[in-house]
Amino acid sequence: MPSVASRSAHRTLAMLLACVAPVALAGAALPSLSEAGPLYKDATAPVAARVEDLLKRMTLEEKVGQLLTVWGGKAQMLDAKKRIDPARVAVLFPNGFGGFARPSDTLGAGSPRVVPGHDVRGTIDVVNTLQRYALTQTRLGIPILFHEEGLHGYAARDATSFPVPIGLASSWDPDMIRRINVVTGREIAARGVTLALSPVVDVARDPRWGRIEETFGEDPYLVGEMGVAAVQGLQGDKAEKLAPGKVFATLKHLTGHGQPESGTNIGPAQISERELRENFFPPFEQAIARGAPGAVMPSYNEIDGTPSHASKWLLQDVLRGEWGFSGAITSDYDAIDQLRSIHHIAADRTEAALLAINAGVDSDLPEGDSYKTLVDSVRAGKVSEAVIDNAVRKMLEIKFRAGLFEHPYADAAAAVKITNNAEARALARIAAARSMVLLKNDGTLPLAMPVAGAARPTIAVIGPSAAVARLGGYYGQPPVTVSILDGIRAKVGARANIVTSEGVKITENDDWWEDKVTLADPAANAKRIAAAAEAARGADMIVLAIGDTEQTSREAWADNHLGDRSSLDLVGQQQDLFDALKALGKPVVVVMINGRPLSINKVAAKANAVIEGWYLGEQGGNAVADALFGDVNPGGKLPVTIARSVGQLPMFYNYKPSAHRGYLFSEATPLFPFGYGLSYTSFTIGAPQLSATTIRPDGQVEVKVDVANTGKRAGDEVVQVYVRDTVSSVTRPVKELKAFRRVTLQPGETRTVSFILGRRAFEMWNLDMKRVVEPGQFEIMAGANSVDLKSATLTVAP
Repeated sequence: MPSVASRSAHRTLAMLLACVAPVALAGAALPSLSEAGPLYKDATAPVAARVEDLLKRMTLEEKVGQLLTVWGGKAQMLDAKKRIDPARVAVLFPNGFGGFARPSDTLGAGSPRVVPGHDVRGTIDVVNTLQRYALTQTRLGIPILFHEEGLHGYAARDATSFPVPIGLASSWDPDMIRRINVVTGREIAARGVTLALSPVVDVARDPRWGRIEETFGEDPYLVGEMGVAAVQGLQGDKAEKLAPGKVFATLKHLTGHGQPESGTNIGPAQISERELRENFFPPFEQAIARGAPGAVMPSYNEIDGTPSHASKWLLQDVLRGEWGFSGAITSDYDAIDQLRSIHHIAADRTEAALLAINAGVDSDLPEGDSYKTLVDSVRAGKVSEAVIDNAVRKMLEIKFRAGLFEHPYADAAAAVKITNNAEARALARIAAARSMVLLKNDGTLPLAMPVAGAARPTIAVIGPSAAVARLGGYYGQPPVTVSILDGIRAKVGARANIVTSEGVKITENDDWWEDKVTLADPAANAKRIAAAAEAARGADMIVLAIGDTEQTSREAWADNHLGDRSSLDLVGQQQDLFDALKALGKPVVVVMINGRPLSINKVAAKANAVIEGWYLGEQGGNAVADALFGDVNPGGKLPVTIARSVGQLPMFYNYKPSAHRGYLFSEATPLFPFGYGLSYTSFTIGAPQLSATTIRPDGQVEVKVDVANTGKRAGDEVVQVYVRDTVSSVTRPVKELKAFRRVTLQPGETRTVSFILGRRAFEMWNLDMKRVVEPGQFEIMAGANSVDLKSATLTVAP
């Protein structure tokens, strides 16, 4: 046996060689380390060295296996007692598999429609059983990479459910987003899962698109700040090794996904390179630079004829080249196969796999149906094994960085203890409170809290979303949810008489997973409206909860599972319900529970107050009650523009100067502008004060803005700073958000909020498609929304 010193020197040499030139060594044999055990199992060795040592030991079949994932095939792994059977796994996957999708599901694709999914202990049983098999019964003992959805909380049974991202973006509070994702990551990691398929950092510019609820809105700066916070919350610091309680984030969907042709999911993104670089790339670039996510997921759509999953320019030149991304590129579900079945740039799955692997997609989700052909393609000389090796490296790096070789198993008792605990539930209530946007108030809100012993007022709580807590798409199944009706009852107790009625049904089935969407029968709804009006006739106040269901705004993932709409109006007979209640002559407070911004023109004109709630998560009902009775002062702001009608689309605040000239017979302005939101108190925001009137292109300026609470209640204001390049070599938007901060002020309090604007705030892509700061004048604007602004002038000198 070699001496300890010689073995140490031998291992050190191998590590150095692997770290210096991992790509060059891919096909070369490293010195044998059998005497000391495989280098890849040495937790003290550098990740790159471990990857190369393991890679050289793998057969081609084992390599390709690492690029595949199991989802729908779960059912074949189960024994008669519906538990994972390692013997069946060995027969089904003799060369192993790299990933496992959504272990909290029980049967794989579509199973949540049938069963509620595994609880904490059930999920961990699946994870630990499969990891034990992979580590102890496969040739090389490579652990499995499990992934789950974590868009607004862990999408699993018993996990905490937060507001949908468009609601969270309405908070304009990156610190809160970070805290929410800490909880989400912790609950996912506790079940032994390593990769979260979130956050979504698509810039959403078409509210017809059903996935708009999954986004942080229409502005690249706001989306970027929220996306960075989400990544940091999930992963923690930019360290090589993943800390306990953390998961790797997956940025999605790169890119153009949020402005599809006709507003329909996966439609072509008819977007120029300049538009991509100015509006759609920045959130990804910022999240990669400041958060270093573990993975990036390309989008389903095409850009200028090339689907993202086949775009070498997008994935290699931009993502890896310009931005320096070094993590894994994972496909969206079935997106590689869609190169064949939808885009028709491949004749079969073999060609689809070749397009994707050569473009740089490292993993084929959720089943690997296309990448299963790669072994034969290598044998036939259609693709080199070196290309396969590059993809395998990225997938192995995640596993080594996550510590899966050393710590593959989850602790069920610990996971139960931290899942949906008191801290998480409290944060869900805070998040719901900070996500609401007060769109209108004639003084009706806040409602006076009924006094015990006094005459009991009657409050009518009406509407299709009054008695149900709508969670939105990619939802979890929290142990308890609180509807608006529940929240109001808990708030007022016996001090008020609560009457309720559904008013209308929107859809016959509210299940997000169900393919068919059937609108409720209008005749039956007419009877419900009459019953609601009768119930509310003797009320002193009406709270009306209307908007969407999880079926009327959702991801359209197939031709038989649609979720996009050609209208922004209220669905079904909801407007009729509002009209009937308003005719009673009672004060009507409308709470919007929805996934997309709706054109509620008549409601906005006639309601006494309107709160935009979005889907508020498990604690939404408590938060709404807190806001209605003044225990919470709404301080959210819109992260999107709300159009008056679908005919105004596309409509976003950072338009070019030649846009929105006007229409015959209708207004050109939006119903509610980007950044808009009211409060129960009043604020004044002063003109921006600049530390210098002139800076150089690489310089920076401090912008100070005074904000004062001039009302009688404590409240939150969001100070927003916009920039306009007054004269430029290419057309520029009329304004662009460049900084913001949400502040809480007591009555009579004034505060000076300070921002630093540097090169990033003034950059543009010039005629030569170079990112530059052009000398000239810039208008620096500050205010409470994108319309009501005060300005100062800054000169950028040559």
